Amino acid sequence: MSVFSFASFCNWVKFKHLVLLSSLGNTKNMHLTAQQMNLSQPAVSKMLKEIEALVGFEIFERHARSMPPTDLGKHLIHFANKMLNDSEGFVDQIISLRDGGYGYLKVGGIFAATSAALPEAILEIKQRYPLLNVEVVEQTSGNLIKMLEDRTLDLAIGRFSEQNQQPNFDYTPLAPENFCLVVNSTHPLSKKASISLEDLFDWPWLLYPEGTPIRTRMEESFHNAGVSLPKNTVVTISVQTFLELLQRGPMIGMLPTVMVDSHLKSGALSVLQTPLELIPQYYGILTRKGEDLVGATREFMDILQRNASDTKDLIQ
Repeated sequence: MSVFSFASFCNWVKFKHLVLLSSLGNTKNMHLTAQQMNLSQPAVSKMLKEIEALVGFEIFERHARSMPPTDLGKHLIHFANKMLNDSEGFVDQIISLRDGGYGYLKVGGIFAATSAALPEAILEIKQRYPLLNVEVVEQTSGNLIKMLEDRTLDLAIGRFSEQNQQPNFDYTPLAPENFCLVVNSTHPLSKKASISLEDLFDWPWLLYPEGTPIRTRMEESFHNAGVSLPKNTVVTISVQTFLELLQRGPMIGMLPTVMVDSHLKSGALSVLQTPLELIPQYYGILTRKGEDLVGATREFMDILQRNASDTKDLIQ
């Protein structure tokens, strides 16, 4: 068995080895991986055996029709994917800079961020660097953190969805996300000035899936009021489905205020005044811990922080 060390790893491993690990981890098939890498199957098999000889353990199980990764192999595949994603981003940056551009910035955000904080910051940084390529991804906080971990995002605006995420990422709070209970303008409850908790349970509810931050905040509100969650429910994480059902049927939904602001102004939706206390929840900038931000990413974070500070000053 070879002695596996940082020095041996750096001196021997090449990017083609990372590509093999990533491809085979995805396809779990030697033949398909050989096709994707434009190599013969014996060449791919030989390369895999060389990697396994270096690390000292089997990376993939050998079955007749599939090659699933071993438990240790999963760690190597995860590392290979992160390295390849990071390298792809680096190449995109260099090509853009070489061709007279300003690089590439890929950011992610929860809906509250993509509705307000992100657009303002994007407009400002595009004024500074018109040729900067900006890509925006809207996802849940959990998915954004996974993308940060896989190095497919430069930074994200969201919140921790699990306690065990905190040691791996830095978090800079930006602003509170306020919530409200809403119905469409034709709903019988929209005409009532004061609504009891009992009134709320007479109607169907729209809920986010368990484990999502907004669902957790809703559960806290009901728990603090001493009541259980409604039984007549529809569960969805689709923003479009949520809003369509709210506007077309006699549903009640708890949503971030920024998400329904335009619908409230147009009169399509109405806010219900209830005894439920809907506590705001902060969102902020998430970055990989211990990694210094540079270039446009650093400036973009500075813009987000300054805009958030200016908003707080206006409110105060």
